[in-house]
Amino acid sequence: MRMSFGLTFRTAKGRWVPNRSQQCSRGSTGLFVPPSPPLDSEKVKELQRFITLSKRLLVMTGAGISTESGIPDYRSEKVGLYARTDRRPIQHGDFVRIAQIRQRYWARNFVGWPQFSSHQPNPAHWALSNWERFGKLSWLVTQNVDALHTKAGSQRLTELHGCMHRVLCLGCGEQTPRGALQERVEVLNPTWSAEAHGLAPDGDVFLTEEQVQSFRVPPCSRCGGPLKPDVVFFGDTVNPDKVDFVHKRVKEADSLLVVGSSLQVYSGYRFILTAQERKLPIAILNIGPTRSDDLACLKLDSRCGELLPLIDPH
Repeated sequence: MRMSFGLTFRTAKGRWVPNRSQQCSRGSTGLFVPPSPPLDSEKVKELQRFITLSKRLLVMTGAGISTESGIPDYRSEKVGLYARTDRRPIQHGDFVRIAQIRQRYWARNFVGWPQFSSHQPNPAHWALSNWERFGKLSWLVTQNVDALHTKAGSQRLTELHGCMHRVLCLGCGEQTPRGALQERVEVLNPTWSAEAHGLAPDGDVFLTEEQVQSFRVPPCSRCGGPLKPDVVFFGDTVNPDKVDFVHKRVKEADSLLVVGSSLQVYSGYRFILTAQERKLPIAILNIGPTRSDDLACLKLDSRCGELLPLIDPH
């Protein structure tokens, strides 16, 4: 399945604007959600019972909760990046070592940023925020970098893999807002234009090498060092202090709910192992199999945004 999103960026009185005339004809919010069976009323009752009995619930979310907001994931059958293309995510070591890799990354991210940053929380994000407000959710751990939980108002939150809305200098460690970098890139590239064909997770779009060659990447405004999104790329590791913090939250919990994650990446899977060691009941809401189905007392194959709002957190 080939999807051309027609994100054409060009200058218009100093501003970059998308070419709306070439938008995808299908609704973007459902484009990346894999097929799922109809809601099973008995399964809904089982999840309600699980949540009602939980007094210190820890929730871990993955890319599957954000596909309903129009953000693609990597692994979903037929609709994930791996199924749609032969492209693979950027590797941390390549980004740090090779200037051309950074140039390509930032060019693609620059074009994709207006659309990526405009995505909004869906009913699943809002439901979890409400659970926190009502005192049901003790802590939320997300593997996502899209800031949708923050947009929904979640505060008891750990962004395990960082957040695309922040930029980090690899030289001095200064953090700056991603929006500020967008403005700096516009100034450096007043005549540069590109048309993207296809949308990738984490704010990326697909560009040709020819489009990237003339793109200029601004350095850190404080020390002149190279800039990187404040996220954990593939091949990198999560900060050990953050890992320890989440392990403590798991040990304080009395139950764990996984939402929208296949748990294939060890950085999230290890917390399931900790929950198992502590004999915590584990429920999983994810379309398709996960790495921990055999550890769960309840597995549901439903859309997160359809099921979670049905659950009463009281």
